[in-house]
Amino acid sequence: MKKIIKTDKAPAPIGPYNQAVLVRDTLYMSGQIAIDPTTGKLVEGTVQDEAKQVMKNLAAVLNAADMTFDNVVKTTIFLKDMNDFTKVNAVYGNYFDEATAPARETVAVRDLPKFVSVEIAMIAHA
Repeated sequence: MKKIIKTDKAPAPIGPYNQAVLVRDTLYMSGQIAIDPTTGKLVEGTVQDEAKQVMKNLAAVLNAADMTFDNVVKTTIFLKDMNDFTKVNAVYGNYFDEATAPARETVAVRDLPKFVSVEIAMIAHA
């Protein structure tokens, strides 16, 4: 059985999907963008500012499932511009121990929802 995970501490979905779905011990988290859940507005500023909000949103979803970044086994980072890789990687790296960091891919895409610069999705396991 699947269990829908949702929290008001992360942005509400902007389409027909959920923040996360828990199947047994595995949490599949939808991609998060830099929407501030308290205002519903996009975070303005640098790509690092966006990445920090994205990670806060992901932390909130993990927390709603009684998990932390230690449970994350796979991430996907979508960038509008691969030149932002180093900047986003620096923010992302603050949330993981390099020795136990999850598997990951980073891809550049033409556009992202709401024309943001970064979106990150994760899979976690209890």
